[in-house]
Amino acid sequence: MSSKSGESPAKALRRLLNTPGIHLGPCCFDALSAKLIEKAGFQFSIMSGFSVSATRLGLPDVGLISYGEVVDQGSLINQAVSIPVIGDGDNGYGNALNVKRTIKGFIKAGFAGILLEDQVAPKACGHTRGRKVIPREEAIMHIKAAIDAREESGSDIVILARTDSRQAVSLEEALIRSQAFADAGADVLFIDALASVEEMKAFCQVSPQVPKMANMLEGGGKTPILSPAELEEIGYKIVCYPLSLLGVCMKAMEDALTALKGGQIPPPASLPSFEEMKETLGFNKYYEEEGKYAVTSRDLDV
Repeated sequence: MSSKSGESPAKALRRLLNTPGIHLGPCCFDALSAKLIEKAGFQFSIMSGFSVSATRLGLPDVGLISYGEVVDQGSLINQAVSIPVIGDGDNGYGNALNVKRTIKGFIKAGFAGILLEDQVAPKACGHTRGRKVIPREEAIMHIKAAIDAREESGSDIVILARTDSRQAVSLEEALIRSQAFADAGADVLFIDALASVEEMKAFCQVSPQVPKMANMLEGGGKTPILSPAELEEIGYKIVCYPLSLLGVCMKAMEDALTALKGGQIPPPASLPSFEEMKETLGFNKYYEEEGKYAVTSRDLDV
């Protein structure tokens, strides 16, 4: 869906990247979570592959979810909101030609940007064990293929290049790949699972003109959890929070189920009222619009 001003999702995201300050993007996983993010006033979101795999399949983020399932989920999310959404494109689902198809599919699904990583298949979730990366030159070609697909589509979708080589190989390799991705034309750079503030600073010195993304893994990962102000001082432009909504949903549902199993309903403070639910979901807006097309019994007489 285009933004309220009529600009494309990609253009809205590019405008945001050119706006001073650091920008926060909680991760969504379905249309409802995306609507709540927009309602809360955030200017963009990222569709988390981890969370989509968890909520759509009930499975871990280890490469089990397919390209088609991700595009379908993204299309529903983008139809529900007007803020730009970055899609998690995993490793592009194959070779360079698969990457091109993935880019074109994400464009059609309405994504403002796509996050592409350099892991082998099957991929592994960031901050977990077992990650391996494809050769550097092949990874660079994937970014070039993504840019070619964007040009062939007449789109300006934002390409975020992620490398997992910090854990799979070394920090030095991750920095080299990031520079190579920037040289190839990536719009935003991201090294996953940096292990210290010093490493984060070294990353932000790579191609200073290209925006950097930070990933604050709630609950504890390899990367230090810093405030937005601290991240901005280091040199980051955007920051995502991948598990906040999924995590609180899981805990809230577990607590509600415990209450129900004990013969009680969840306490009022733990859930919105029915009227609040209806307002968030758009019932009132639906009823208002429905009235425009109502017909009377007189109209039915022929």
